[in-house]
Amino acid sequence: MNITLITGSPRKKGTTALLADEFMRGAKEAGHEVFRFDAAHEKLSPCLGCDACRQGNRCCVHRDGMDQLNPALLASGAVVFVTPLYYFGMTTQLKTVIDRFYANNSALMKKPMIAALLCACADEDASVLDALVAHYKTILDYLGWKDAGRVLATGCWQREDIARTAFPAMAYELGKTFGA
Repeated sequence: MNITLITGSPRKKGTTALLADEFMRGAKEAGHEVFRFDAAHEKLSPCLGCDACRQGNRCCVHRDGMDQLNPALLASGAVVFVTPLYYFGMTTQLKTVIDRFYANNSALMKKPMIAALLCACADEDASVLDALVAHYKTILDYLGWKDAGRVLATGCWQREDIARTAFPAMAYELGKTFGA
């Protein structure tokens, strides 16, 4: 299966980078192809709501990193969202990518897709993830995608913190068994 993994962290070696790396390791060992898109390190413009993409067969007016992501996304059978928790939600970088899905809504809604969410946060109270999980579920419901799993790492302020937990192994196992 082709999997598109979209990260939202500006930290190349942060907590969620470790989760993404471990998920990818497991998925590749299972024979999946993984395209990784690190949104925070791409040139991305926010959706303008101009609806140019809805006029005939036109694409988005922006020429940016989405030009690399869209073909991989449309060729995938799965999407994995990876984000640290930023004030009860996903990072702006990841949200910008998801907002730009708008240009491909029809195609994405027609595709049977599975998705997963990998997240890390410093707080030890899992309830701080409720709004993010609700947003994730709403996106999946809207697009008609199925949830294939989540790794929600709490109490992980730094990479060293998460490395000492079972969360990286959970991400690896999710990748290894993804879509099975």
